[in-house]
Amino acid sequence: MCLYLRICADFRGSGRAWCESSGSSSVQCNQKQNEWLLFGYLSFRLAVPNQGVDFQRGSTVSLGTDIRLKRIFSHESGRLFGIAADHFIGYGDVRAGGLADLRGALRQTVAAGPDSVTINGGAAKNLWPEHAGKAALIVQGGMFTADDRVHELTLEPQDAVRLGADALAVSIGVRGDHEGPYIKWLTDSVRKAAAFEMPVIAHIYPRNYEGEPRVEFTPDQIAWAVRVGLETGVDVIKVGYPGDAAAFKDIVAMTPVPIVLAGGPKTETLAESLDQTAEAISTGALGAVVGRNVWGAENVLEAALAYKAVIHDGVDAETALAQAKAQAAA
Repeated sequence: MCLYLRICADFRGSGRAWCESSGSSSVQCNQKQNEWLLFGYLSFRLAVPNQGVDFQRGSTVSLGTDIRLKRIFSHESGRLFGIAADHFIGYGDVRAGGLADLRGALRQTVAAGPDSVTINGGAAKNLWPEHAGKAALIVQGGMFTADDRVHELTLEPQDAVRLGADALAVSIGVRGDHEGPYIKWLTDSVRKAAAFEMPVIAHIYPRNYEGEPRVEFTPDQIAWAVRVGLETGVDVIKVGYPGDAAAFKDIVAMTPVPIVLAGGPKTETLAESLDQTAEAISTGALGAVVGRNVWGAENVLEAALAYKAVIHDGVDAETALAQAKAQAAA
């Protein structure tokens, strides 16, 4: 900032000197001083092209993006425990399940103290104000079904700004006939977000079209999903866990973009999902964003607290469940 003020003062002084020597009118002088001030700002940007530093990987990012990412990755562990309640298209019967009462689900999950919550734009507008300041807000801009019956980009970066969000999530499918347009969703979002210094978090799901279309979690497919996130320039990549710790460790190590785990489909037991999350964390994943396995749990608060312990404290599933039970009862 001191460098910026010094450079701009020098250029403003040059503009003032031009005015005094040229005998120009006050209007011309003001215009010329503003031009020189702009030159000072551009010189500052050339001298210091990026004012922020990536919170994890060391690459430079804009100051606004850096600040927003640090709000999301705010825990001292450096990892993210996020809640996703952005299940809209493809959710099923909206009168049943953990999100039937979306307001209640948000209240229960926010009570556990997640680092972030991801919801759709309408939910943010109508339900988030009571939770503002309790967790970082991420709004979801993409929606699709595995068979591409629905595939729409519903929010853009300026919408995220208007809603007071800390990041824009864009959920896409890869593989299949619509892969190109989906990838363009990401590149367009990243380009437009740059003007607002708004982080873009990609939720990337590879599909298998043999038989009924479905999301797939093999190491090859997850590696491709991560490469798509890298090549499109997003700030954080969210993908499913391939079930192979060695393969996932290689994927994370080769990717200079933070990777967080998608909570995945509802598991048979909470302990199973917690074990999977702990294994992913051990490979270098920077956290997890969980949906059904929290708001679909029998005890939402206990489930959320257990994930929080695994992600931030690094404990195993059994310890996390015991800690969560005690905390919820306190």
